[in-house]
Amino acid sequence: MGRVALVLVAVAAAGGAAGQPAVFAGQAALLAGQPTLFAREPAPASPQPGPSADLPGSSTDLPGSSTDLPGSPAHLPGSPARSAQSAPSNRTPVIIASKPFAESYILAEIFAQLLEARSIAVDRRFGLGATEIAFGALREGAIDVYPEYTGTALAAILGDELQADAEAVFRHVAGAFRERWDARWLAPLGFENTYAIAVRRETAEALELATLSDLAREAGGLRAGFTPDFIGRSDGLPGLRAAYGFEAVEVLPLLQAVKYEALVESGVDVIDGYSTDGLIARYDLVVLEDDRGFFPPYEAAGLVNGDFWRRRPDAIAALSELSGLLDEERVREWNRRAESDGDPVADIARDALVELGLVVSDGEETVEPNLAESAPPRESERESAAAAESARSPVVGFASYMWQNRTDILGHARRHIVLVIISLGAAALLAIPAGLVLVRAAGGAEGVIRGIGLVQTIPSLALLAFMIPALGIGVVPAVVALFLYSLFPILRNTYTGVRDANPAAVDAARALGMTPAQLLRHVRLPLAAPVIMAGLRTAAVINVGTATIAAFIGAGGLGDPIVAGLALSDTRMILSGAIPAAALALLVDAGLGLAEKRVAPGGVAVE
Repeated sequence: MGRVALVLVAVAAAGGAAGQPAVFAGQAALLAGQPTLFAREPAPASPQPGPSADLPGSSTDLPGSSTDLPGSPAHLPGSPARSAQSAPSNRTPVIIASKPFAESYILAEIFAQLLEARSIAVDRRFGLGATEIAFGALREGAIDVYPEYTGTALAAILGDELQADAEAVFRHVAGAFRERWDARWLAPLGFENTYAIAVRRETAEALELATLSDLAREAGGLRAGFTPDFIGRSDGLPGLRAAYGFEAVEVLPLLQAVKYEALVESGVDVIDGYSTDGLIARYDLVVLEDDRGFFPPYEAAGLVNGDFWRRRPDAIAALSELSGLLDEERVREWNRRAESDGDPVADIARDALVELGLVVSDGEETVEPNLAESAPPRESERESAAAAESARSPVVGFASYMWQNRTDILGHARRHIVLVIISLGAAALLAIPAGLVLVRAAGGAEGVIRGIGLVQTIPSLALLAFMIPALGIGVVPAVVALFLYSLFPILRNTYTGVRDANPAAVDAARALGMTPAQLLRHVRLPLAAPVIMAGLRTAAVINVGTATIAAFIGAGGLGDPIVAGLALSDTRMILSGAIPAAALALLVDAGLGLAEKRVAPGGVAVE
């Protein structure tokens, strides 16, 4: 199955984690961006935008306003408006996030580089898991801004009735977000990225498919591969069924990274894409016309936290320079470079800003970040070029890619190890004593253990999403989630090992007059040590694999390149996270295996 199989094997090798992406090599700015560990300090108050800026439909909310037009004072190099932006009013980095697909990475990196070009420090938190996680983080103040789409806001967040008029949708979502969550929409960037239902050209020709009505007619003989978001959203499969009567013979949930490959290799017959996807042209796919106008408009725009809106007018003004400047053709080309050519996202964003006239090419004005303030630093041009060159040969190229990015890989591995050590250590400190207490419980031990085991049934991303309101994003919720997933195997093995310790040895010790405490310390615990260590080893391996999902909430680790590689269809990037994660799991298990042999009492065999 080509890349599809390779992607699935890589994800499985990483420990079976459910999720997967941030950016690498030439995208060092994306990869190295590790979040601050806890909530950031509140920033000093800055002058607030005027009252009219808070109203949807006001001059700052509508494309075409005086501050949003190219050529207005804010867009002219050397103008007073730009000079005013050059001195940051606040040294707290602007936290910029993205969702885990190529276009979101590119737009977020454009946001970041534009702010850096205006001497505003940034902190990248790219690849947040899904709309619910990204918006939840924004709502709770864990991030400041991320690129979003009005149609997604209307259907997936607000759950409101779909509308066809783009301006009406923008006004509606802007007003609703301001009133409900104090979140603000910047003026649209200038392009829409609607859903595009695509089929292979030979399928379209053989079945005479041109519209979604045609597809519904033939759906009974077709297999569909849709992203999980599309399957569950009202503007996705449920709405498609209601509007067109679409009923495929089978619907498979597919990650964004593999659905195009699955379609090309005939694994499925129809997929959901986006109108700006570069892979549509690469694979010569046919996009079917939405002849009943089902899909709402999906205008792209920056979505910002209300507190950030009020205290950082300098950043708001800089981001507003992008309003109305982007178009579908440009964005499709940028996506093609990322998804097909494997160009670093940082390079694409830099070229885009030059093309849009918001920065001057090298030699006069650059988009290089202020390294003293920004987190993280971006890699050099030389390293970027070397990383791109490494793609030319599959084997030698991958080895070169790993070598060129060794610093980033080691950094991600260190973060991964920290997540594992903290969460596993905390789980052991709680679960082992709890297991000893439960041994002495009359009859409630099994109920308690089974109750804790229920945590294992909660999907990882769902658990992380539940934690955002209380813990935000970053290291803390990731550690808490990994801690919860580690409890069950340690607790179960501690309880079972101590309870079932060699009865003959226990009876002999009791006959010698040992107290219960002495029995536990000198007989039961030593005999149970191999079983307890087996539970710890199981928890550790699960922990290493599951820790890759930390990338979805900005906690870093080896999940970052996996998630980014999936979003950008870059197998090398996926493997650069998956292989070290698999190796780390093996090393951890081997190390704990040695420890298990050391703690086993004499005469107890350890396999």
